[in-house]
Amino acid sequence: MKNHPKQLLALVFPIVLCTLFFSCKLKSEWIQLFNGKNLEHWTVKIHHYAVGDNFGDTFRVEDGIIKVRYDNYEGDFNERYGHLYYDTPYSNYHLVIEYRFANPWYDTAPGYTVMNSGVMFHSQDPRTMPKEQDWPISVEMQFLAELKEGESRPTGNMCSPGTDVVFEGKIDPRHCISSTSDTYAPEEWVKAELIVRGDSLITHIINGKKVLEYSKPQIGGGVANRYDESIKIDGKPLKEGFIALQSEGQPIDFRKVELKILED
Repeated sequence: MKNHPKQLLALVFPIVLCTLFFSCKLKSEWIQLFNGKNLEHWTVKIHHYAVGDNFGDTFRVEDGIIKVRYDNYEGDFNERYGHLYYDTPYSNYHLVIEYRFANPWYDTAPGYTVMNSGVMFHSQDPRTMPKEQDWPISVEMQFLAELKEGESRPTGNMCSPGTDVVFEGKIDPRHCISSTSDTYAPEEWVKAELIVRGDSLITHIINGKKVLEYSKPQIGGGVANRYDESIKIDGKPLKEGFIALQSEGQPIDFRKVELKILED
């Protein structure tokens, strides 16, 4: 059925008006950070190794999934914490990641790394990290899974290597703040969402439910070691930064990493 000329005008006129007289932003589309085929546009940094050295093929793509594995490692884990950074920094965005844990855990890694991983955001550029810097200055959305049946172990928590956040009205001295999420089995796919509003409000969502909220991420605190001191300016607001998937001794799979840019 053909549209009447007046109907067409009613559809087109608002668009023309917006374009000519206003600064209109089209609704942002989802950006697929992971193309499902390879690690194009991603950069690896592993503790003790130069940026770009994907030691032991730690981060790999198989069956359309980013896999973190340690089958090529030998000897002590030796704090070989690693991160896979997307090459573009972001400020205001909605990030969606789907993950599940795998086996076996590398048994000489620290005990706290069992069924533990995460995604770092507002991170420093990996190219600013010395070989011996263990953790990037960043904020982490931490992923955990069940260790004992019936025992609570929430996921979607906040951890803060080299950073501070404001929680419940004040800077919280804890390195990690627990969320209110349910506990999930290691092999279960979990949908984690992160809504980041520059250096103001951060929201964590797990399987569609808001589980944690805090504000004012800034450089500060401890945990990160052997960094370039010119980078760590305590009190500096974190308005943007890089996104990085974590490797710290526990195999994990990521099958989706997508992002939508939000308006300022």
